[in-house]
Amino acid sequence: MGGWAIAVHGGAGVDPNLPQQRQEEAKQLLTRCLNLGISALRSNLSAIDVVELVVRELETDPLFNSGRGSALTAKGTAEMEASIMDGHGRRCGAVSGLTTVKNPVSLARLVMDKSPHSYLAFSGAEEFARQQGVEVVDNEYFITEENVGMLKLAKEANAIVFDYRVPAVGLETCGAVAESPIMMNGLPISVYAPETVGCVVVDSQGRCAAATSTGGLMNKMSGRIGDSPMIGAGTYACNICGVSCTGEGEAIIRGTLAREVAAVMEYKGLGLQEAVDFVIKERLDEGKAGLIAVSNKGEVACGFNTTGMFRGSASEDGFMEVGIWD
Repeated sequence: MGGWAIAVHGGAGVDPNLPQQRQEEAKQLLTRCLNLGISALRSNLSAIDVVELVVRELETDPLFNSGRGSALTAKGTAEMEASIMDGHGRRCGAVSGLTTVKNPVSLARLVMDKSPHSYLAFSGAEEFARQQGVEVVDNEYFITEENVGMLKLAKEANAIVFDYRVPAVGLETCGAVAESPIMMNGLPISVYAPETVGCVVVDSQGRCAAATSTGGLMNKMSGRIGDSPMIGAGTYACNICGVSCTGEGEAIIRGTLAREVAAVMEYKGLGLQEAVDFVIKERLDEGKAGLIAVSNKGEVACGFNTTGMFRGSASEDGFMEVGIWD
Protein backbone atom coordinates (compact mmCIF):
# COMPACT_ATOMS: atom_id res chain seq x y z
CA MET A 1 0.00 0.00 0.00
CA GLY A 2 1.22 3.48 -0.87
CA GLY A 3 -0.69 5.54 1.69
CA TRP A 4 -3.86 7.56 1.32
CA ALA A 5 -4.87 9.61 -1.72
CA ILE A 6 -7.85 11.76 -2.63
CA ALA A 7 -9.26 13.45 -5.73
CA VAL A 8 -12.25 15.74 -6.22
CA HIS A 9 -13.96 17.12 -9.29
CA GLY A 10 -16.44 19.84 -10.07
CA GLY A 11 -17.27 18.76 -13.60
CA ALA A 12 -15.81 18.42 -17.09
CA GLY A 13 -16.51 20.55 -20.13
CA VAL A 14 -15.39 23.96 -18.91
CA ASP A 15 -16.19 26.99 -21.07
CA PRO A 16 -12.84 28.28 -22.44
CA ASN A 17 -14.09 31.85 -21.89
CA LEU A 18 -14.90 31.29 -18.23
CA PRO A 19 -14.10 34.53 -16.36
CA GLN A 20 -10.96 34.49 -14.25
CA GLN A 21 -12.96 35.26 -11.10
CA ARG A 22 -15.09 32.16 -11.64
CA GLN A 23 -11.95 30.08 -12.20
CA GLU A 24 -10.46 31.31 -8.93
CA GLU A 25 -13.70 30.66 -7.02
CA ALA A 26 -13.74 27.10 -8.35
CA LYS A 27 -10.10 26.52 -7.41
CA GLN A 28 -10.69 27.87 -3.91
CA LEU A 29 -13.66 25.55 -3.39
CA LEU A 30 -11.75 22.53 -4.68
CA THR A 31 -8.80 23.40 -2.43
CA ARG A 32 -11.09 23.77 0.59
CA CYS A 33 -12.67 20.38 -0.11
CA LEU A 34 -9.29 18.74 -0.62
CA ASN A 35 -8.06 20.12 2.70
CA LEU A 36 -11.22 18.89 4.40
CA GLY A 37 -10.58 15.41 3.04
CA ILE A 38 -6.89 15.49 3.88
CA SER A 39 -7.65 16.45 7.47
CA ALA A 40 -10.16 13.61 7.76
CA LEU A 41 -7.71 11.09 6.31
CA ARG A 42 -5.00 12.22 8.71
CA SER A 43 -7.54 11.61 11.49
CA ASN A 44 -7.93 8.03 10.22
CA LEU A 45 -11.46 8.35 8.88
CA SER A 46 -12.32 5.57 6.46
CA ALA A 47 -12.46 6.17 2.71
CA ILE A 48 -16.25 5.86 2.61
CA ASP A 49 -16.65 8.46 5.38
CA VAL A 50 -14.30 10.87 3.62
CA VAL A 51 -16.02 10.76 0.22
CA GLU A 52 -19.37 11.45 1.89
CA LEU A 53 -17.92 14.30 3.92
CA VAL A 54 -16.31 15.98 0.91
CA VAL A 55 -19.31 15.61 -1.42
CA ARG A 56 -21.59 17.03 1.29
CA GLU A 57 -19.37 20.11 1.31
CA LEU A 58 -19.62 20.39 -2.47
CA GLU A 59 -23.41 19.98 -2.32
CA THR A 60 -23.72 22.76 0.24
CA ASP A 61 -21.79 25.31 -1.83
CA PRO A 62 -23.84 26.65 -4.77
CA LEU A 63 -20.86 27.04 -7.13
CA PHE A 64 -21.14 23.62 -8.76
CA ASN A 65 -24.12 21.60 -9.95
CA SER A 66 -25.19 19.54 -6.93
CA GLY A 67 -27.38 20.16 -3.92
CA ARG A 68 -27.84 23.92 -3.57
CA GLY A 69 -27.15 25.37 -7.01
CA SER A 70 -28.43 22.33 -8.91
CA ALA A 71 -29.44 22.63 -12.54
CA LEU A 72 -33.16 23.03 -13.10
CA THR A 73 -35.65 20.89 -14.99
CA ALA A 74 -37.80 22.27 -17.78
CA LYS A 75 -40.43 22.86 -15.06
CA GLY A 76 -38.03 25.07 -13.10
CA THR A 77 -37.51 22.65 -10.22
CA ALA A 78 -34.42 20.88 -8.89
CA GLU A 79 -34.32 17.07 -9.21
CA MET A 80 -31.10 15.73 -7.73
CA GLU A 81 -29.33 12.39 -7.77
CA ALA A 82 -26.27 10.86 -6.13
CA SER A 83 -24.47 7.60 -5.47
CA ILE A 84 -21.79 6.28 -3.16
CA MET A 85 -19.79 3.06 -3.20
CA ASP A 86 -17.50 1.37 -0.72
CA GLY A 87 -14.91 -0.77 -2.49
CA HIS A 88 -14.59 -2.91 0.63
CA GLY A 89 -17.26 -5.48 -0.16
CA ARG A 90 -18.59 -3.47 -3.12
CA ARG A 91 -21.40 -2.00 -1.05
CA CYS A 92 -23.33 0.83 -2.70
CA GLY A 93 -26.29 3.19 -2.45
CA ALA A 94 -27.93 5.51 -4.95
CA VAL A 95 -30.82 7.97 -5.16
CA SER A 96 -32.62 9.89 -7.90
CA GLY A 97 -35.44 12.37 -8.26
CA LEU A 98 -34.82 14.13 -4.95
CA THR A 99 -36.54 17.48 -4.49
CA THR A 100 -36.23 18.22 -0.75
CA VAL A 101 -33.22 16.30 0.61
CA LYS A 102 -30.51 18.80 1.52
CA ASN A 103 -27.59 16.39 1.00
CA PRO A 104 -28.38 13.68 -1.56
CA VAL A 105 -25.06 11.88 -1.06
CA SER A 106 -25.90 11.22 2.59
CA LEU A 107 -29.25 9.73 1.65
CA ALA A 108 -27.40 7.47 -0.81
CA ARG A 109 -25.17 6.42 2.10
CA LEU A 110 -28.26 5.59 4.16
CA VAL A 111 -29.68 3.52 1.31
CA MET A 112 -26.43 1.55 1.43
CA ASP A 113 -26.28 1.25 5.23
CA LYS A 114 -29.89 1.22 6.37
CA SER A 115 -31.98 -0.36 3.61
CA PRO A 116 -32.06 -3.77 1.90
CA HIS A 117 -31.73 -2.04 -1.48
CA SER A 118 -29.08 -0.31 -3.58
CA TYR A 119 -31.16 2.35 -5.34
CA LEU A 120 -34.25 4.38 -4.38
CA ALA A 121 -35.87 7.08 -6.49
CA PHE A 122 -38.47 9.85 -6.49
CA SER A 123 -41.32 9.50 -3.95
CA GLY A 124 -39.86 6.30 -2.50
CA ALA A 125 -36.51 7.98 -1.88
CA GLU A 126 -38.21 11.02 -0.33
CA GLU A 127 -40.29 8.79 1.95
CA PHE A 128 -37.15 6.89 3.01
CA ALA A 129 -35.43 10.21 3.77
CA ARG A 130 -38.19 11.18 6.16
CA GLN A 131 -38.13 7.76 7.80
CA GLN A 132 -34.40 8.20 8.40
CA GLY A 133 -34.77 11.73 9.75
CA VAL A 134 -32.42 13.41 7.28
CA GLU A 135 -32.55 17.16 6.86
CA VAL A 136 -35.08 18.29 4.27
CA VAL A 137 -35.75 21.78 2.87
CA ASP A 138 -38.14 23.42 0.43
CA ASN A 139 -37.16 23.01 -3.22
CA GLU A 140 -36.56 26.76 -3.39
CA TYR A 141 -33.43 26.24 -1.26
CA PHE A 142 -31.68 24.59 -4.22
CA ILE A 143 -32.67 27.23 -6.77
CA THR A 144 -30.29 30.13 -7.37
CA GLU A 145 -30.93 33.33 -9.31
CA GLU A 146 -28.14 32.40 -11.69
CA ASN A 147 -29.73 29.06 -12.53
CA VAL A 148 -33.11 30.67 -13.12
CA GLY A 149 -31.37 32.88 -15.66
CA MET A 150 -29.63 29.91 -17.26
CA LEU A 151 -32.92 28.05 -17.57
CA LYS A 152 -34.45 31.07 -19.31
CA LEU A 153 -31.55 31.13 -21.77
CA ALA A 154 -31.85 27.40 -22.36
CA LYS A 155 -35.56 27.69 -23.06
CA GLU A 156 -35.00 30.59 -25.44
CA ALA A 157 -32.39 28.51 -27.27
CA ASN A 158 -34.67 25.45 -27.13
CA ALA A 159 -31.71 23.57 -25.70
CA ILE A 160 -30.69 21.25 -22.93
CA VAL A 161 -27.76 22.79 -21.10
CA PHE A 162 -25.23 20.09 -20.38
CA ASP A 163 -25.12 20.07 -17.19
CA TYR A 164 -25.04 23.50 -15.76
CA ARG A 165 -23.96 27.06 -16.25
CA VAL A 166 -22.21 29.15 -18.83
CA PRO A 167 -21.78 32.82 -17.82
CA ALA A 168 -24.58 34.95 -19.23
CA VAL A 169 -22.02 37.55 -20.30
CA GLY A 170 -20.44 36.48 -23.54
CA LEU A 171 -22.91 33.66 -24.11
CA GLU A 172 -22.45 34.07 -27.84
CA THR A 173 -18.88 32.77 -27.46
CA CYS A 174 -19.81 29.85 -25.24
CA GLY A 175 -21.17 27.52 -27.87
CA ALA A 176 -24.80 28.60 -27.59
CA VAL A 177 -24.90 28.84 -31.37
CA ALA A 178 -22.15 26.39 -32.19
CA GLU A 179 -21.16 25.71 -35.79
CA SER A 180 -20.74 22.01 -34.94
CA PRO A 181 -23.06 21.44 -31.98
CA ILE A 182 -22.36 18.60 -29.60
CA MET A 183 -24.75 15.70 -30.12
CA MET A 184 -26.55 13.62 -27.49
CA ASN A 185 -28.33 10.52 -28.75
CA GLY A 186 -28.22 12.04 -32.23
CA LEU A 187 -29.74 15.37 -31.15
CA PRO A 188 -27.81 18.65 -31.08
CA ILE A 189 -26.97 20.22 -27.74
CA SER A 190 -26.24 23.93 -28.16
CA VAL A 191 -24.55 24.59 -24.80
CA TYR A 192 -22.11 22.26 -23.06
CA ALA A 193 -20.90 23.00 -19.54
CA PRO A 194 -21.20 20.11 -17.08
CA GLU A 195 -20.27 20.65 -13.46
CA THR A 196 -21.32 17.50 -11.58
CA VAL A 197 -19.27 16.90 -8.40
CA GLY A 198 -17.48 13.83 -7.12
CA CYS A 199 -14.80 12.50 -4.80
CA VAL A 200 -12.64 9.37 -4.75
CA VAL A 201 -10.48 8.25 -1.84
CA VAL A 202 -8.12 5.47 -0.86
CA ASP A 203 -7.38 5.43 2.86
CA SER A 204 -4.27 4.28 4.72
CA GLN A 205 -5.68 0.76 4.85
CA GLY A 206 -5.91 0.58 1.05
CA ARG A 207 -9.72 0.77 1.02
CA CYS A 208 -11.19 2.64 -1.96
CA ALA A 209 -14.47 4.57 -2.13
CA ALA A 210 -16.23 6.90 -4.55
CA ALA A 211 -19.20 9.27 -4.52
CA THR A 212 -20.88 11.45 -7.16
CA SER A 213 -23.71 14.00 -6.91
CA THR A 214 -25.50 16.23 -9.42
CA GLY A 215 -28.55 18.23 -10.36
CA GLY A 216 -28.26 16.85 -13.89
CA LEU A 217 -28.98 18.79 -17.06
CA MET A 218 -30.34 22.32 -17.22
CA ASN A 219 -33.77 22.26 -18.90
CA LYS A 220 -33.88 18.45 -18.72
CA MET A 221 -37.14 16.55 -18.93
CA SER A 222 -38.64 15.89 -15.51
CA GLY A 223 -37.77 12.32 -14.55
CA ARG A 224 -34.52 12.17 -16.52
CA ILE A 225 -31.85 10.09 -14.78
CA GLY A 226 -28.19 10.48 -15.69
CA ASP A 227 -25.02 8.55 -15.01
CA SER A 228 -24.23 9.99 -11.56
CA PRO A 229 -26.46 7.63 -9.54
CA MET A 230 -25.72 4.62 -11.71
CA ILE A 231 -23.23 2.23 -10.16
CA GLY A 232 -20.69 1.21 -12.78
CA ALA A 233 -21.41 4.22 -14.96
CA GLY A 234 -20.90 7.43 -12.97
CA THR A 235 -19.55 5.83 -9.79
CA TYR A 236 -17.65 2.65 -9.00
CA ALA A 237 -15.34 1.31 -6.29
CA CYS A 238 -13.83 -2.10 -5.63
CA ASN A 239 -10.72 -3.49 -3.95
CA ILE A 240 -8.59 -2.17 -6.84
CA CYS A 241 -9.77 1.41 -7.38
CA GLY A 242 -12.44 4.08 -6.92
CA VAL A 243 -13.82 6.17 -9.83
CA SER A 244 -16.18 9.15 -10.23
CA CYS A 245 -17.23 10.43 -13.66
CA THR A 246 -18.62 13.66 -15.06
CA GLY A 247 -19.78 14.87 -18.44
CA GLU A 248 -22.20 13.58 -21.05
CA GLY A 249 -24.26 11.22 -18.93
CA GLU A 250 -25.78 9.27 -21.78
CA ALA A 251 -22.29 8.46 -23.17
CA ILE A 252 -20.99 7.54 -19.71
CA ILE A 253 -23.92 5.18 -19.21
CA ARG A 254 -23.39 3.50 -22.58
CA GLY A 255 -19.69 3.01 -21.85
CA THR A 256 -20.15 1.91 -18.22
CA LEU A 257 -17.21 4.24 -17.80
CA ALA A 258 -16.39 3.94 -14.10
CA ARG A 259 -16.49 0.15 -14.08
CA GLU A 260 -14.38 0.02 -17.24
CA VAL A 261 -11.44 1.60 -15.40
CA ALA A 262 -11.48 -1.23 -12.86
CA ALA A 263 -12.05 -3.82 -15.57
CA VAL A 264 -9.04 -2.91 -17.70
CA MET A 265 -6.87 -2.74 -14.59
CA GLU A 266 -8.04 -6.20 -13.57
CA TYR A 267 -8.18 -7.94 -16.95
CA LYS A 268 -5.59 -6.06 -19.02
CA GLY A 269 -3.16 -5.41 -16.16
CA LEU A 270 -3.02 -1.67 -16.80
CA GLY A 271 -1.87 0.81 -14.19
CA LEU A 272 -4.28 3.44 -12.92
CA GLN A 273 -3.36 6.32 -15.25
CA GLU A 274 -3.03 3.92 -18.19
CA ALA A 275 -6.51 2.58 -17.45
CA VAL A 276 -8.00 6.06 -17.21
CA ASP A 277 -6.39 7.12 -20.50
CA PHE A 278 -7.55 3.95 -22.24
CA VAL A 279 -11.14 4.32 -21.09
CA ILE A 280 -11.37 8.01 -22.03
CA LYS A 281 -9.99 7.23 -25.50
CA GLU A 282 -11.71 3.93 -26.26
CA ARG A 283 -15.02 3.81 -24.38
CA LEU A 284 -16.70 7.16 -25.01
CA ASP A 285 -17.20 6.86 -28.76
CA GLU A 286 -17.99 10.50 -29.61
CA GLY A 287 -19.11 11.40 -26.09
CA LYS A 288 -17.45 14.04 -23.92
CA ALA A 289 -16.56 13.26 -20.33
CA GLY A 290 -13.92 13.15 -17.63
CA LEU A 291 -13.18 11.17 -14.50
CA ILE A 292 -11.06 11.00 -11.37
CA ALA A 293 -9.68 7.79 -9.86
CA VAL A 294 -7.55 6.38 -7.05
CA SER A 295 -5.97 2.95 -6.68
CA ASN A 296 -5.39 0.74 -3.66
CA LYS A 297 -1.68 1.52 -4.05
CA GLY A 298 -2.22 5.17 -3.17
CA GLU A 299 -2.11 6.39 -6.77
CA VAL A 300 -4.35 9.17 -8.07
CA ALA A 301 -5.26 9.92 -11.69
CA CYS A 302 -7.63 11.91 -13.87
CA GLY A 303 -8.55 12.08 -17.54
CA PHE A 304 -10.92 14.01 -19.80
CA ASN A 305 -11.56 14.70 -23.47
CA THR A 306 -13.29 18.04 -22.87
CA THR A 307 -11.81 21.54 -22.92
CA GLY A 308 -11.13 21.27 -19.20
CA MET A 309 -12.23 19.70 -15.94
CA PHE A 310 -12.47 21.26 -12.48
CA ARG A 311 -10.33 18.92 -10.37
CA GLY A 312 -7.95 18.58 -7.46
CA SER A 313 -5.92 15.76 -5.98
CA ALA A 314 -3.55 15.05 -3.11
CA SER A 315 -1.65 12.12 -1.62
CA GLU A 316 0.10 11.20 1.61
CA ASP A 317 3.55 11.82 0.13
CA GLY A 318 2.84 15.57 0.03
CA PHE A 319 1.58 15.89 -3.55
CA MET A 320 -1.29 18.36 -4.04
CA GLU A 321 -2.64 19.88 -7.23
CA VAL A 322 -5.72 21.86 -8.27
CA GLY A 323 -6.42 22.58 -11.93
CA ILE A 324 -8.94 23.26 -14.67
CA TRP A 325 -7.18 23.00 -18.01
CA ASP A 326 -4.83 20.41 -19.54
